[in-house]
Order: sequence, then structure tokens, then C-alpha cells
Amino acid sequence: MTTERRVLVHPDRPALAASVAARFLTKVIDLIEDEGEAHIVLTGGSVGTEVLRAIAQSPARNSIDWSLVHVWWGDERWLPRGDDERNETQARRALLDHVPVDERKVHPFPASDEGLDIDEAATRYADELRSHAAEGAEFPRFAITFLGVGPDGHVASLFPEREGPTVTVPGVIAVHDSPKPPAGRLSLTMPLLNSSERIWLVLTGADKAPALGLALAGASVQEVPVAGVLGTKRTVFFIDADASTDVPESLIMPTSYWTGAMDQSDWLPTRAPSGRGR
Repeated sequence: MTTERRVLVHPDRPALAASVAARFLTKVIDLIEDEGEAHIVLTGGSVGTEVLRAIAQSPARNSIDWSLVHVWWGDERWLPRGDDERNETQARRALLDHVPVDERKVHPFPASDEGLDIDEAATRYADELRSHAAEGAEFPRFAITFLGVGPDGHVASLFPEREGPTVTVPGVIAVHDSPKPPAGRLSLTMPLLNSSERIWLVLTGADKAPALGLALAGASVQEVPVAGVLGTKRTVFFIDADASTDVPESLIMPTSYWTGAMDQSDWLPTRAPSGRGR
């Protein structure tokens, strides 16, 4: 089945975070009701963390049975457990410390102070993923995967002009030469990210506009890794007006402010100002 990518433009970061948080809460409630559990993949970065904080601050968070949610990460910095720069640490402070998750279902990447080298850590996380796959599957079925996007177009820790974006096997890789510190990172590969049913990319700022425009125009994955992102059901870019300047008009949907009372396929058409005369 071929899926399409769509873009939702919000007027600013707070509106974006609130909209994505409300959409997430509604969708996870439905997923648990329909399937009995939900596997979610989190991202790091300031916008991703802001979305998690908005989820934690919503009264609707109490409508979710968090004990039925599995939490994974798309990538992680190779740093000690509890380091402020780890995506896990940021997610715990923003959301996971505030909801009754089952710690047995929270699956952080290994840390640099746990007696493994980074390649062993990648293997261990892949094994952890496999141990939670449904019968007949190699990896869990990710219902929602959050991704941020860097100004260079990187997603997770798959950076341009590196080997990572072009790995063709679903799994986990060790990144030894990240152009952003720290040099050591762990990341899901593009095929594993793309096995997600829904990929929600969250990005803001004019510095992200060129990479986003190139990705949506069909740039190569090696040069602009985000160009290779495509979920099996939905791929949605949640962006602010500043990031929208190079997005093709045909891909922009009427901005949806998720009310929590709508089915996932319904949209509330409220066009946000984009600075492009729309």
C-alpha cells in the first residue's frame, strides 16, 4: 500500500505542541481500545520534548491506561544513564515521570556507563526489540513514531553523507561519526523507522525550511535523510509557519487543531497564517 506525506502548518510552537499532544492522546486511547496495547517511539530535541510536556500537562492524559503503552526511542546519544543530553532523560522529565507507565515497558537504549561498547549496545537494543515482537514478526509494530528533523535534514541519528541513511536492513546501528556531539550515538535504521504505521515529524523554525522543502521535492536520502521517511499508514509533518516557506502548496492540508473528540481521519479546517500569502 502506498502512503502519502502531508504537512500541517501551525502558527507557532505552542499551537503545534498542543495540537500534536491532543492528537496523540486521542489516538492512543483508540489504539489501546482496539488492540490492547500501543508501541510508541519517542524522539528528542526541543520541539519533541515540548510535545511530550504538552501531553503531560493535558487533563486527558488520565484517560490513557499507560500500563499498556510500550515506549521506545528512535535514537540516543552515547552518554551515561541520567545525562541531561540523553533523549531518555528529557522524555522522563517531560512526560514519563508524570504518568503511571509500567517500567517494564519503557525501553531506553543502553547507556555508555553500563559496561558495553557502542556496537554491543546496538545489538542489545535490537535483541530487546525482537523480544517484544508479535508472533511471526521480527520487530514490534510501532503505532506512532515521533521524529524531529535537523536543519541538515537528519532524522533520528541518520545524518547526511554518512552510511546510516542508506542502511537497507531493519535494525539498530551504532553511529561512530556523528557531526553533532557526541560523536557516538545509537539509532534505528530507516527501514525499521519506516515500518511504523504512523510517523509524525515535528519541526519548527526557518532554519528547517530548506531541508523540508528538499525532502518533499524528492531529494536523495543520502543528502537529505528525511526524504526517505514514510510510514505504512500515515506520514505527517507538523510544522510552524516559519518552517513552511519551501513546502509545496499541494502537500499542505488545512491546519488541524485536534479537539480530542474526532476520529483520526477527521480534520478541523482552520488555515493558520504561514507568511506566504495563504
